[in-house]
Order: sequence, then C-alpha cells, then structure tokens
Amino acid sequence: MKPAVPPSPPVSAVRGEIVHFLADPAHHAHALEHFADGVLVVRDGHVAECGPAAELLPRLPAGTPLADHRGRLILPGFVDTHVHYPQTDIIASHGEQLLEWLEKYTFPAEQRFADPAHAAEVAGFFCDELLRNGTTTAAAFATVHPASVDALFEAAQARRMRMITGKVLMDRNCPDFLRDSAETGYAASKALIERWHDRGRLLYAVTPRFAPTSTPAQMRLAGQLFREHPGVFLQSHLAENRAEVAWVAQLHPEARSYLDVYAHAGQLGMRAVFAHCLWLDDADRRRMAEAGAAMSFCPTSNLFLGSGLFDLRRAHELGVRVGLGTDVGGGTSFSMLQTLNEAYKVLQLGGQSLSAAGAFHLATLGGAHSLYLDDRIGNFMPGKEADFVVLDPRATPLLARRSAACATLEERLFALMMLGDDRAVAATHVMGTPAWRRPGP
Repeated sequence: MKPAVPPSPPVSAVRGEIVHFLADPAHHAHALEHFADGVLVVRDGHVAECGPAAELLPRLPAGTPLADHRGRLILPGFVDTHVHYPQTDIIASHGEQLLEWLEKYTFPAEQRFADPAHAAEVAGFFCDELLRNGTTTAAAFATVHPASVDALFEAAQARRMRMITGKVLMDRNCPDFLRDSAETGYAASKALIERWHDRGRLLYAVTPRFAPTSTPAQMRLAGQLFREHPGVFLQSHLAENRAEVAWVAQLHPEARSYLDVYAHAGQLGMRAVFAHCLWLDDADRRRMAEAGAAMSFCPTSNLFLGSGLFDLRRAHELGVRVGLGTDVGGGTSFSMLQTLNEAYKVLQLGGQSLSAAGAFHLATLGGAHSLYLDDRIGNFMPGKEADFVVLDPRATPLLARRSAACATLEERLFALMMLGDDRAVAATHVMGTPAWRRPGP
C-alpha cells in the first residue's frame, strides 16, 4: 500500500493564476472569480483565504510555506461523478456496444476482484491515476466483492481523497461468478455502510449495476438501504443504449419508462446519481429534477461504445443536476481535460455549445453540486476542503504556442480543455498537501 500522505502544515499557501466558480456561469454573469496573480491560503487542510497576491502575501505569517506556481493556473480539484475502478485494465479494449462490452470485457475483468491482493493493487493504481490527472473526488463502482470496496476505500483513505463507492448488486443476467442474491447483497452492503460511510472523507453508495442485472426483490432492498441510511448515495446506470432500454421495457412491462423502474424501487432521490441518461424523455427529466437526482454526463464512453449523444441543454432547462464522468473503462481517458474535449464535441453534434467556463464549472463546482458536496468542495470559498489542481498552459509545445496566442482567459481555458491531457497537470493537492507532482524542474 502507498504510504499515507503526510498531514498538512497548519498554514500554507500557493501562488499562481487562480480560477474558480462561485455559481453556474450559465445563470450568473459574475460566477467565475479570477485572480491573475493570486494566493490561496490553506489552514488545517481547508481554505482560509483566496485573493490577490498583493493583498494576501503581506498578511502571511512569517515562515509560511509558499508554493510558487506563477505562469500556471490553479483550479479546484476535478470531480469525476462516474467511473469504474475494476475496469482500469480493460480501458482501450476494441469496440463493442454496451451489452456486448459487459459480456466480453467487463465481467471477466471483475471476476479477478475476488482476490483482495489484486483489488488492492488496482485500487492503488486507480487512485494514483486520478491524482495524476487532477481528480480529487470520484464516485466509483467497485465489484460485487466486498473486498473490492474495502480496497478502494483503503487506497483513497491513504491518499486523503474524497471517494464515493459501494458494492455492486447483481442477482440476475450476469455470470454465476458475479451473482449475489437480494438478501446477501443487502447484508453485505449494510455491513460496508456501517464500516465505511462518513469515515473521514469516505462516502458509501448503494450500487445496483443497472435494472437488468437486479431482480425486483434486489431493487426493492437496494431502495430500502438507500432510505435506511440517511446521507448515503445511490449510483447506477440509466438509458445508456437503445438495446438496453428495449431490454428493460421487456423485463418491466409495468413501468412507464426505464427511470420508472428505479422510482418504484425507492431509488430516486437526493444523492442518487445515474450515469448516461441518453434516451430519456422530458417527463423523466422533470421527475429527476423534482427528486433531486443527478445525471452523470460520460462523453468518452458514449462515443466509444456508440451509445448516443447527451442533451445537456435540456437537462439544464429542466433543472436536473449534472456532473461529468470519465466512465473508465468504457470511457477512454482518466483525464478530465480530455473528457471536456469530448463533451464539447458531443454537444456540437447535438447542435449545442459548451463554453470553456461552462466546461470547467461542470468539472468542479457543478460536479460537486450534482453530488450534494458543494458545501465541502468545488471552489475556494473559506472553509472548503483545499483540493486543487495546478495546470500548465505550456505543458506541450503545441499547447504553449496556442496559449501564447490567446487574448482572454476564456480562450486559454478552451485551449487547455481541447489540447490538454495528463501532461498539463503540474501538481495535485489534497487537503492542501501535495498528492502528486509532475517530475522535472
């Protein structure tokens, strides 16, 4: 296991070009706060102050550690609202559509997580890869094996990350080696909730994989767990693929829609996060908005698996909470910058536009808001957990050349999301402490 991240000094500071959001820029003219030469002051792992360097530097106590990142941008740590840690090793596996993907790649890979040593090794790599890409909070799927949940929570805890995960529930339409039962799934999930939920920065998510792989009995018990434990999350998949939607209609002829299956099982509410949500109608979108449930927009997997195009405009118009998900391993990158790149293209194909401000809001405060964590993470307001990423606009020759020609912050942010990837991440800090730093001068 990776050694635990050392505790932060009581007070520290970081200097650079600071960008964060106070609100959604789609609805508020002054939502983006920008300090061309700014300082972020951290006390006991939380934001103490954020503002112009000229104002804050003279007030720093003598001897305060100061990390100098002038020439680089400092943003809140990225929030990945949907990702599969057991699929790390099948990323970039040659194409299938969703249901074939599960059978050919996903289920065999997840079988290996019955081995706690394998689970621990992958969990460590997964967390390090998130940090290397500037992601400090994630809502991740484990497998059906309780040991897979323990492994991810342990790895995240050692790195002081904010992590949401849970045991996958599957009692039908899956291989025998991954099948639980309604009762065993409930009991194992309950034990994991009691062991891990709200322990430090760790949060539990009741995790039915998707409606086709859980019997009505298991779906009801998953909903019961969600209601019995205030503050836990629920995560699943919804309307990703047209063949999947048709399958759900066959399995649940009594339901008005795919979403209706979750609603009838008591799984629709605040802190419920549904990935994809491509093939929904407005009635479903309104129902999600009213319930306070969230969508996770997963552009790279939607394109890779040929699933469809997300309608961000309609989700926002109807008041649905939306975050961004890499969805590794159907998704093709851990990089939130690359995910924003693909999000822009998905929306272009749907006749919609995504500004750079809208994109980075989605990856930071917007993602935090979708998870009901915006009181703790997502921007640099005093008291927030001091997670942040340092982005280098000169990370590659092409990015440096394009950035030098940019006249505005919006242009520079757009260049970063279109041309940037993991190489643009100079450092990632968790609770004010360096968790990853790019090697080199």
